[in-house]
Amino acid sequence: MTSPAREYTSVARVSGPLMAVSGVGDAAYGEVVEVRLPDGEKRLGQVLESRTDVAVIQVFGGTRDLDTDITSVRFTGEPLRMVVSPEILGRIFDGSAAPADGGGAVIPGKVMDISGSPINPTARAFPEDCIETGISAIDGMNTLVRGQKLPIFSGAGLPHSSLAAQIARQARVLRDHEEFAIVFGAMGITNEEARFFLNEFEETGALGHAVVFINRADDPAIERIITPRLALTAAEYLAFDLGMHVLVILQDITAYCEALREVSAARDEVPARRGYPGYMYTDLASIFERAGRIHGRTGSITQLPIISMPDDDITHPVPDLTGYITEGQIVLSRDLHRKGIYPPIDVLPSLSRLMSGGIGAGKTREDHGSVSDQLYAAYAKGRRLESLVTVIGEEGLSEADRRYLTFAERFEEEFVGQGIARGRTIRESLDAAWDLFRLFPPEELNRIDPALIDRYREGEEE
Repeated sequence: MTSPAREYTSVARVSGPLMAVSGVGDAAYGEVVEVRLPDGEKRLGQVLESRTDVAVIQVFGGTRDLDTDITSVRFTGEPLRMVVSPEILGRIFDGSAAPADGGGAVIPGKVMDISGSPINPTARAFPEDCIETGISAIDGMNTLVRGQKLPIFSGAGLPHSSLAAQIARQARVLRDHEEFAIVFGAMGITNEEARFFLNEFEETGALGHAVVFINRADDPAIERIITPRLALTAAEYLAFDLGMHVLVILQDITAYCEALREVSAARDEVPARRGYPGYMYTDLASIFERAGRIHGRTGSITQLPIISMPDDDITHPVPDLTGYITEGQIVLSRDLHRKGIYPPIDVLPSLSRLMSGGIGAGKTREDHGSVSDQLYAAYAKGRRLESLVTVIGEEGLSEADRRYLTFAERFEEEFVGQGIARGRTIRESLDAAWDLFRLFPPEELNRIDPALIDRYREGEEE
């Protein structure tokens, strides 16, 4: 049962995106407030803290032009909610869920709390079956499984935006009768990046099965705190009400964490690592754990968040804490980027912990697991030999060692470096791996069953 609306004009203090209202004794955490400025403008806010006679509010539209003497604050008694219906597919919204495509307001079908409802652990179904991204280094070696959360760790100047757009354009489920959708949530992106994503979605037709939320760099930073929650609320509706398999791409989680740090500083909280709030792990978990499958429900939510690492530091608090919550990571490499390899995915530190549940006979192909293992082993040996060559020179290597050097070079150029023009199906990625394996005699393919070698080495199909 919700409490009745109340209105106050007792704004006591403004600090950054926060506002303190005195004389409020019954405000609830997360309660929505409506801030009314003297010129009639209205901004939404949310109760962040409630203590004796004082409520601290985060104002999503920012606190610029706010006059503490004559600004009124209306407490609605409701949590922050979002209107959803099947018509959200194909729509573009800003970071606060207002339509940004000129299409008008969404016709209400259901109203949902953007905080979501925690999934009971006993109701969670184990992630299985995969989502094909069209990227060989992911599909072939770090397969994205439905219900998984698999972050992409990147760095400044690396093409994570192009990769995100390419995945959004190419991603699909393998069974034609299953419905699939993309939810894209962008936080703190530049106007140039926003135009790039919108053009990609519109020109490729991907917008028809997508829902897009865009918080730009010049939008209030405080909006970034609700943007991923709005995106995940839309995903939960599509997955668990409409029975769709949904891939949620969130870019950039680091920008989201910067907004958390800004709010924490405005509240004069004691900072933790690098000034980030001590509760950042819990906050990130409240986002990432909204991925999954539920027993008895058809749909699923799979997350592919993008984390930019300042100074390429994988021990930075944001990627570090993300790694504790998620089930693996895809790592972009600056060295591969300098070589002109696209996408510059370094498969050695990359990992999909749930891959085994989504591949194999009846799901992708029977040779998938062993082909992946063999690719890892051969590429790792080739990389070690590259380091050795800088010491002893290539003339000191055996003929077998030279094959591994050649393999490592061709693997980067032909398998990883597939280019941005088109994607590959999982079968095409596996066939590309078998083409590389022809560099070796059969006895060196020791991670693959001999029966599979006989079947696939010459390109024979299932």
